[in-house]
Formats: sequence, C-alpha cells, structure tokens
Amino acid sequence: MTVPSAAVESRPVGALYADVVGQDLAVADLHAAARAPVHAYLLVGPPGSGKRAAARSFAASLLCRHGGCGQCADCRRALAETHPDLVVVERAAAFIRVDEAREITRMAVRSPLEGRYQVLVLVDFHLVDKAAPALLKTIEEPPPTTVFVILAEHLAPALVTIASRCARIDLLPVSADALAAQLRAEGVDEQTAREAAAASGGRMDRARLLASDPGITARLARWREAPRRLDGTGAAVASVVDELLASADATLEPLRGRQVAELEALASRARMAGERAIPGHSEVQARHRRELRRWRTDELRFGLAAMAGTYRDRLVSTSATGRPTAGWIEAIQAIQAAAAALDRNPNEALLLQGLALGLPPAVPLEVGVPPGAGGAHFRA
Repeated sequence: MTVPSAAVESRPVGALYADVVGQDLAVADLHAAARAPVHAYLLVGPPGSGKRAAARSFAASLLCRHGGCGQCADCRRALAETHPDLVVVERAAAFIRVDEAREITRMAVRSPLEGRYQVLVLVDFHLVDKAAPALLKTIEEPPPTTVFVILAEHLAPALVTIASRCARIDLLPVSADALAAQLRAEGVDEQTAREAAAASGGRMDRARLLASDPGITARLARWREAPRRLDGTGAAVASVVDELLASADATLEPLRGRQVAELEALASRARMAGERAIPGHSEVQARHRRELRRWRTDELRFGLAAMAGTYRDRLVSTSATGRPTAGWIEAIQAIQAAAAALDRNPNEALLLQGLALGLPPAVPLEVGVPPGAGGAHFRA
C-alpha cells in the first residue's frame, strides 16, 4: 500500500496519537523527532499523562514504512504492542532488577526483524534504582538501529545520568475535563463522559472502554459509600473490602472481551495465511496479562480517589463550621498513601484491609465533628 506524502504528513497526530489527549506540545515534539530519531528519548510525566500511549505512537511512526500513516499493518501492530520490532519492558518486581537490566542490554544489540529500527520501551524507569549503572552504557551507545523510549513519572536520582544521555520530553497531567470533552466529541453523553473520564486514570483508551461500561455509576457509588459502612470492626472491614475487590474484578470483563476478540482475529489471519500457530501468540498473551494488571490497578486508584472524595466532602462541611478537621485530613492522606503503594504490586486485600481498619466512619453522630475531637462516637 502506498500512502501519499501529504497524508503521511497530516495523519500522525490525528491517527497515531489519538489516545494521547491534552499533550499537544509533547505530540508535536515526538512528531518532529520521528523525522530524524536519536538513540534515546525520556518521556517524563505523572501517572495517566499518556506516556505509554505516546511511546506506542512514536514507535509506530518509526516502524511504519510510510512515515507514520496510522493505517498500515506496521502502525496497527505497533499501536497494539504486537510488532516484532517493538519491545515493551516492564518490571517484574517493585524495582527494575539488575538481571532485567542485563536482559535489556541483550535485547538492545539485536537487529530489527522487519524494518529499519527496533524500539525498546522501558516502563516505570523512575524505579530503576540499582540497575541504572548496568544500563548506562547500553542506553548511551546502542546500535544505530535501536531506539530507546524510556518512561518515568519523575527524574529519580538514579536516573539523572541516564537522563543526560536522552532527549527529554515532558508530559503534563491530563485533566478529566479534557478527556470528557474528547469523549463527548466522539458521541458519548455528558454524564457518561464525566464518569468515564474520572475513572480513567487519565488514560484515553481506558476512558473509551469505560464509556461503554454500564456498571461504572454503581461502582463509583460503592466506593463513595464504603467509608459510611466502617464501624471500626474487622467484620465491617472484611465485608467492605471483599465487595470492593469483587467490583474491581468485574471491571476486567470488557477488557477480557476485547482481548479474546484480538486473539480470535489473530487466529483467523493465521488460518488464512496457512500458518499452524498464531505468530507472536505468547507475546500477545503476556501483553494481555500486563493490560489486566494495569487495568485493575487503575480501577483501584479510581476507587480510592472516590473514597477520598467522601472524606473531602466531610472536610469541607466540617471546616465551614469552624470545628477541627485533622481527622478528615489524616483519612485523605492515608487513602492517598494507599493509592501510591499500588506501584509496589502489594497484596491488594491486605493493603485495603489495613487502610480500612484505620479509617473513621464518614458519618459522625455529631455532624461535622471529625474523629478524635472531643471523644465523639461514630456510627456506620
């Protein structure tokens, strides 16, 4: 297939970067960089800023034989993270290990299988820690056919030297309003767009899938009501946490359905080509497992944010009366700390149980009096 040069020049932002919302400057930088790529790029931005989607899109522009048409098999496979010359490296533990760094070094010296480049996307690189020295030389001087795209939430001390060898592109936090506006432009109704955007963790692909999920409103209510059901007992905590985890499990079904459809499409193409096995089947399954884990983590973060919103509402009403607010502030901080702890792949049940045991009920008998003020008692 031949794509006219004018189309190649006009399509990347609209087609390749459709999942990167609210990052016009970063997209422009990546679009320009694809014309004459250097050996390594560092994309820095908070969770939900679209770093991974931007990395996929940039990789597609490098792997596409037409300069980033957004239509060909190369682009589609890169955007789906199934292209053989796109390698996405994710940590297996809380930090990137030295043995993982050595594996990255081994992969970096491979030749591309199909095109001019191979692209190595290194996820969560702010957690590189002690593995950084093992990667410095590789990232600094990779083979001319290897391009690194490094993703980090912030510039950790261990990353400073590596960062100095990369072209840095910063991504900004993406507001729920920007995501909701994009969903509305795609035909989603106002309320669904707002709820899906709020639950998306800043990710456009997740927002789109949630917009077709009829259970999102009920899940939001379940998380917001959870603090009102706590009474300081283990029984209440166990009941609430079990329900919240079951709710998180249920959200995986739309994604699982999409993954099954992808595997069926791959199998169909393999049969049509006369192949006995699905090319890259194990890699696709590994990506699906990563997607499910990431989706579940995003769902828990969404739920914890909704839970914090309940305490924030209580904080506002309490502060308006001039009464002490420390208890509500501490509850919000504890929830935020639990959300941050999800980065370390904890036991989710234990994390939520420990959090819930320390949280006060959100409905005091004396309205507006926070926990710990004047020996007040609370009810669920």
